[in-house]
Parts: sequence; C-alpha cells; structure tokens
Amino acid sequence: MVAIVLNVNGQMRQAEVPPDMPLLWVLRDVLGLTGTKYGCGIAQCGACTVHVDGRPVRSCVLPVSAVGNAAVTTVEAVGQTPAGAKTQKAWLELEVVQCGYCQSGQVMSAAALLARTPSPTDADIDIAMAGNICRCGTYPRIREAIKRAAKS
Repeated sequence: MVAIVLNVNGQMRQAEVPPDMPLLWVLRDVLGLTGTKYGCGIAQCGACTVHVDGRPVRSCVLPVSAVGNAAVTTVEAVGQTPAGAKTQKAWLELEVVQCGYCQSGQVMSAAALLARTPSPTDADIDIAMAGNICRCGTYPRIREAIKRAAKS
C-alpha cells in the first residue's frame, strides 16, 4: 500500500492503495464515486471511461500509479465542462438512456470527442465511440445526441 494523491474532479484526493490497483476501483471503492461503472474489466466495453487530462481512458485497466499528476474527470463532474454540459443536455433531451448502465462511459467518450472536435462527422463519431458497447442498442440515439450537442 502506498499513499497516492489524485486530482479528481478538481479536488486533490488521497488514497492508501496498492500502486497497481486499477483507477476504477480507487474511484468507486475508495473515493465513493460510483458513476463510473465496471463492465468487462478488460477495456473492451467502455463503461469505465473517464477523462485523464481530457483524454478518454478505460479506468478498469489503468493502474492508479500511472495517473501521476494528471487531472481525472468522472461523470460526476463532466457536466462542469462546456462539452460535458452540452452532451448531458442532449442525452436528456433525446432520452438516450434505456437501462443506463453503459451511459456514463458513453457520455464521457462523447464529451471528449466534442471537446476536441466540436463539429464531428459520422466517421469522427464512429471512431470516438468505437469500443463503447450498449447492450440495449441505443446507438442511433447516441449518434443523434452527439450531433445535437455539437449544434448547441
């Protein structure tokens, strides 16, 4: 166990954890930020997506020791960013969510896309959202929400 200091959602947080513990479990089990979901554990489904210095990453495979001084943003705070706020608003307006389990990861990937590509093409959306799996098949609503957020 080591004392790790993380910049999470704009706050410095300390955790006494093994250095190889995945960031996902530090966020959920140690810091109590349960909006980030566990899906597959092998970085294939996207449910655990968070931003590390603005980039979407799969927190289920990222050792907490690899985060260093980077800023971590979770779904609990992504709405405080312009792209995150637009994304969440569009998600609600279009009622994207069905079961909702994957949606925190979907929102995080979409917000990262819009932050770096404010007017994404369908190809941009396909690339950015690849690997975010929705078992309910809300992909058409996800695409439409991203386009609506881009226009707002």
